[in-house]
Amino acid sequence: MAGAPFLAVDLRTGAGEPCEATLAHARATLARLPCPTLALVGPDLSPPATALVDGFDVLVGESRDLPPLFAAIRLSPLAATALVQLLRHTDGRDVHDGLIAESLTYSTLQAGPEFATWLARRRAGDPAKPDSGPAVLVERQGDRLDLTLNRPRRHNAFSAEMRDAFVESLRVVVGDSSVTEVVVRGAGSSFCSGGDLIEFGSHPDPATAHAIRSTRTAARLLAECAARVRFEVHGACIGAGVELPAFAARVVAAEDAYFQLPEIGMGLVPGAGGTVSLPRRIGRQRTARFALSGQRIDAATALRWGLVDALRA
Repeated sequence: MAGAPFLAVDLRTGAGEPCEATLAHARATLARLPCPTLALVGPDLSPPATALVDGFDVLVGESRDLPPLFAAIRLSPLAATALVQLLRHTDGRDVHDGLIAESLTYSTLQAGPEFATWLARRRAGDPAKPDSGPAVLVERQGDRLDLTLNRPRRHNAFSAEMRDAFVESLRVVVGDSSVTEVVVRGAGSSFCSGGDLIEFGSHPDPATAHAIRSTRTAARLLAECAARVRFEVHGACIGAGVELPAFAARVVAAEDAYFQLPEIGMGLVPGAGGTVSLPRRIGRQRTARFALSGQRIDAATALRWGLVDALRA
């Protein structure tokens, strides 16, 4: 990738009083920079620094938090750049436009060198842990529909089979107004460990990957019926396991739940709708930091951020 992989600015040390034209130029420049932009901020920023805060991709309150972000960006500069450009592009757009942009970005990165490197280095998944029964259990009780992700031996990895079964159930919900409540859970020790790594890299080309992703998406359907949906999550909530619940009107997390977006380290961006759902819950800048860092957060932090709405024992 040509040029520097990121721009970092300490807004706490700003001096002088630039004119409005200079500030406007700086804001426009931040919006156009191709690389991730990070700002170190504090409680008492000057008015000019405050005017620039919203233009950065990531805000950091402590200098010690910057090196891990720098390292993550240097490891996957193409994916990191694609992430922040995508989040800027979709900011304020509707769900459909955001999901199309996400799919195109994700599919492009699947054909890129960073994902190829990750594929070559990763340890092959264990195919010897099949789960019996349907990938999604469906139970109707009056006006309520219970959906249970049902691959507990693989921590409910979101396979193509599970995606398709989940999509079919959500299509019923969207088309049937008599279903007034939908509750989504996961069987076993985890809610969902994200995309099934065994299937990663299995699409033959980016065009096919985009066609599949954009026509078989649970995210769009969840957005359509979000007011009727509650997720009850526990254990690992990784990748799709955090991106999909974020669409729902209510997310309740067990105290053992933890949340993570590992895709940047794979040379990808969140691809289950997270670049659309997460900014609506926690904001564009926090989403960028969460994804770039790959950090794991606990349930209490998720509640404080607004990623979940309540905790249960």
